[in-house]
Amino acid sequence: MGELVERVDEQDRVIGMADRDEAIRHGWPHRVATTVCRDPQGRVLVYRRPEHVSRFPGHYDWLIGGGVEVGEAYEEAAARELAEELGVRVGVRFVFKFLCRGAISPYWLGVHEAVVAEPLAPDPAEIAWHGWVGEQELQEAFRRWTFVPDGMQVMRRCPGLSAPSAATPPSAPPHA
Repeated sequence: MGELVERVDEQDRVIGMADRDEAIRHGWPHRVATTVCRDPQGRVLVYRRPEHVSRFPGHYDWLIGGGVEVGEAYEEAAARELAEELGVRVGVRFVFKFLCRGAISPYWLGVHEAVVAEPLAPDPAEIAWHGWVGEQELQEAFRRWTFVPDGMQVMRRCPGLSAPSAATPPSAPPHA
């Protein structure tokens, strides 16, 4: 068995447990926690998924996250995923949650924010490239790059979430 998650209903109430891949295969709602990461200047972290991953290979994303494990709160899962994927331990702030009709399956998505001041140590199995982008570059990236579709749902639901305070973008990312 792989990653064990709680199956939930349309009101995010636990109705059982399942392997996450099984929940996805059957379209059973479960829980996912994500975080929008900002640096101290307000720029947003964007990354590209590796080509070898099973879900959305080579796509860009601006949300770091994953499945909420059995008995875990959204905030705990969001902080755990930051440690696993970026190698950082920082506090997260819950912003909102919604029933995401995901591109692969439905799930309750808890969206968080965090300020990350320490150096990142991304897991290469999860992140092929990363960079901090200002508001203008982020908006341009959303128009030009192929992003994970569910992250775009978050953008449409809460556009202010993407408005970083700094406007000094770094150079464009590699598209290897």
